[in-house]
Amino acid sequence: MGRRFGWLWAAYAVSTYGTALGFGAFAFVAITVLGASAAQVSLLSACGLAVGAVLAVPLGPWVEFRRKRPVMIVTDLVRCAAMASVPVAYWLGVLGFGQLVVVAVVVATAKIAFTAASGAFLPTVVAPARLLAAHSRFESTQWSATVVGPMVGGAAMGLLGPVTTIVADAAGYLLSAVGVAAIGGTEERPPRPDRLRAGDLVEGWRYLWRHPTLRPMFLDVLAVNGLIMACEPLLTFLMLGPLGFPTWQYGLAFALPCLGGIVGSRLAPRIVARWGRQRVLRVFGVARVCWPVGLVAVGPGLRGLLTVMVVEFGLILCIGVFNPAMATERLQATDPGSRARMLAAWSTTSSATIALLTTLWGLLAGLTGPRLAIGAAGVLLLATPWLTSAGRPAATPEPA
Repeated sequence: MGRRFGWLWAAYAVSTYGTALGFGAFAFVAITVLGASAAQVSLLSACGLAVGAVLAVPLGPWVEFRRKRPVMIVTDLVRCAAMASVPVAYWLGVLGFGQLVVVAVVVATAKIAFTAASGAFLPTVVAPARLLAAHSRFESTQWSATVVGPMVGGAAMGLLGPVTTIVADAAGYLLSAVGVAAIGGTEERPPRPDRLRAGDLVEGWRYLWRHPTLRPMFLDVLAVNGLIMACEPLLTFLMLGPLGFPTWQYGLAFALPCLGGIVGSRLAPRIVARWGRQRVLRVFGVARVCWPVGLVAVGPGLRGLLTVMVVEFGLILCIGVFNPAMATERLQATDPGSRARMLAAWSTTSSATIALLTTLWGLLAGLTGPRLAIGAAGVLLLATPWLTSAGRPAATPEPA
């Protein structure tokens, strides 16, 4: 798809693998180095998402009216500097829990800005007919990193020290900035208003809510992703706590099913070519919510391990097909002059929703137990297709 896309994909890949290597590193450092409690670890996770989402509100209009490639480079460098401050403070003996929280917030905020800029920048380097193929490659890269990164990162932290993978994560952002800079080419400066008004801060949400195609898709994705992510810490507690799975089996249970994401994302262009994007969104949008309720049946031993792996594989396979089709539909349904604001609003709301639902489901698990809380999320997921009943996504012209 051309040299410029090749550099963009390489930049995405190196930062994604760096992040995957650093998966769980902050929690590991907080627990093993700082002696943090379970409540503090939960706070660290939720605070980065929630506060980062609030701070990212003004970034949508800011990104929209600027060249996207410089924004991507700056946000990569900001994330690199923030992550690099953790090992430096650790080696100097001054690392504190507050610094971890601040870094988590900075990284979450910069991620939203980068996502908005890169999503709006992609159509300038890829022809409309190739957008689905591009999103498919990004999705498969994400899942391949998820297969490899946590296992390698966990081993590296055990062998080389607790901040090893944080160094790798920082290096990934630095190399990503280099890759984005190497894309080259000229980028037209978007027309800027004389000044930003207060209404511009909510334009992305206004655009999503008024759009007949994007609104039901937006609500559906928010609910599904939020409920799935809310169950992850509960399933972790259930497997490592009451069910007594060893850590290597726990890692295997979540690493191998990610192969389904690679398969699904690589097949997505062929499936869309055969069925059409609208039908794929409907069929796989429903299929992806049918799996998580099966996690209620997780028990100890080999049968429980296989249950988790089968459920996660089916879920991730469907997500791997759905996400590239959804991302392509989202971009092609949005006016070019509103893409950055729309994507910033989407990412901000997604982060805030995941933080909120994770907190609520943690409280629910405290009252009812983790298994019942997971079951409640699974039942609610089965109802999420009704969010689109108010209006099917309108057909966006699909390039031949």
